[in-house]
Amino acid sequence: SAMAQPPPDLIITLETGPGAGRGRYVARTAEGPESEMTFAHIPGGIIVDHTGVPKELEGRGIARVLLDRAIADARALGLFIRPRCSYIVAQFARHPEWGDVIKTG
Repeated sequence: SAMAQPPPDLIITLETGPGAGRGRYVARTAEGPESEMTFAHIPGGIIVDHTGVPKELEGRGIARVLLDRAIADARALGLFIRPRCSYIVAQFARHPEWGDVIKTG
């Protein structure tokens, strides 16, 4: 069977909290509740500390869409991403080409 695709109406929005300290990427679709990837700003980059996709939307590639957007934004802004989230650590292990933007340790 083919891989399940992200919902075609998926919209990714960057939301920043009060001040510049924290933010999140939110994925919204008519199919179910929102998914999110939360982060904290640090000098030169962001720490991504949580990725959450509701049970009914798991396995649709939504977390990857959120991560792709965060990587694109980080590259555009000259920032690095430090993962504190098991999902991103696992993805990074499979994608060494992200080494310019994802910094472990």
